[in-house]
Amino acid sequence: MEEKTNRFLGEEHIGRLMRKYAVPCIISLLVGALYNIVDQIFIANASYLGSYGNAANTVVFPLTVIALAIAVMIGDGCCAFVSISLGRKRPETAQKSVGNSVVMVIVCGLALCAVYLIFSSPIIAMFGGTVNEETFRHSKEYFFYITLGIPFYMFGQALNPIIRADGSPRFAMASTLAGAVINIILDPIFIFCFKWGMMGAAVATVLGQIAAAVLAVWYLMHMKLVRPAKSDFRMDGSVCRKTLILGVTSFLSQISLVASMAAINNMVRKYGALDPVFGQEQYAQIPMAVVGIVMKFFQIVISIVVGMAAGCIPIVGFNMGAGKGKRVRELFTRLLAAEAAVGAAALIIVELFPRQLIHIFGAANESAYYTSFAVRAFRVYLCMMIFACVNKACFIFLQAMGKAVSSTVLSMVREIVFGVGFALLLPVFFGLDGVLYSMPLSDILTFFIAVWLIVRTYKELNREISE
Repeated sequence: MEEKTNRFLGEEHIGRLMRKYAVPCIISLLVGALYNIVDQIFIANASYLGSYGNAANTVVFPLTVIALAIAVMIGDGCCAFVSISLGRKRPETAQKSVGNSVVMVIVCGLALCAVYLIFSSPIIAMFGGTVNEETFRHSKEYFFYITLGIPFYMFGQALNPIIRADGSPRFAMASTLAGAVINIILDPIFIFCFKWGMMGAAVATVLGQIAAAVLAVWYLMHMKLVRPAKSDFRMDGSVCRKTLILGVTSFLSQISLVASMAAINNMVRKYGALDPVFGQEQYAQIPMAVVGIVMKFFQIVISIVVGMAAGCIPIVGFNMGAGKGKRVRELFTRLLAAEAAVGAAALIIVELFPRQLIHIFGAANESAYYTSFAVRAFRVYLCMMIFACVNKACFIFLQAMGKAVSSTVLSMVREIVFGVGFALLLPVFFGLDGVLYSMPLSDILTFFIAVWLIVRTYKELNREISE
């Protein structure tokens, strides 16, 4: 029954399938990204928080990405495992993967929450929260309440791709959207009406995450294609290993981003203190706040890019499992073209309208130094957006094809070797501007490697088709 229900993935028009699966996935990721972005917008426009609150949000953001990294490793790995299993007509292994993945994400969520609560101060310091006393205070307050929601956040994020693999991308989108709507409604109430400050922003976020997690639990009890029995929740080392291997690229992509952000935050703190303007106490938090805002815009773009690619994972996995290389090749071509178009559109926005973007994040309440640095940061840091988008699509598509090693190596080279390496090296020669140069240089060099992998992938697909 499962194969018959799911076989449209191997028959329906590729363009139609991409829209059906990618659009809800894009919306889900965009809405997920809005949790932190909406917090930052309201925080920035609250005069009693301003750039100090913005800087605190930037400090805590990578710590939520660590939780996301673990969740997507489990969820995306399960999504790929389920799709390949259904393509090979093995529904029982798909059920086992779902059951084991649910247990893994619950255990990991509770463990990470405990670690964050116990070691909050040194963790915040590690990510640049000591730029000044006010930023540290806001960071600690925001981090405490965000940490309480970590298990719910991870559960909702892990179940999202599993729900898509079960053939319900719209429900996955709706559950994430419900949580974000709650956050958007409560943020201004808690921040402006109740004057709860950073606590208010965090509590609004956590309540939205709880709502998304509850909807995910409901769906888990009403799955369509893959219905795990009680025995499927019993841990199986072989199934867990295969699931995590398929999801390790998603994990490394996110966790390496954390390493990159930690390096950037600390270089911003170090070389900002040496700057004649930002070395002054009253302006010390500005570079960190601005870099955080620029990264939030980048997160919006990457949510679209990753959404398109991740939405295609069930399609790629099923067709790879069914031996339909021609459809995989067509999907790869369409995806690369679409990702490049998104990058081009984003590039036009950041180069032509940086002032409008920064004003969304409370620039009217800040000094002229805030705006001038932000304009430069947008134009320099994101000037290679097209390459960044194609690179990210390449990572995820290779993962969906089961090429975990190639995907993982490319992702690690981009985020660790180049991302962290250049963030640490370039400021030595260019000061604070060196932090901004690290992003485009990393994307250019990664693109050359990605092109080689793309060409090799096309050759392999063409060979499979001819055979």
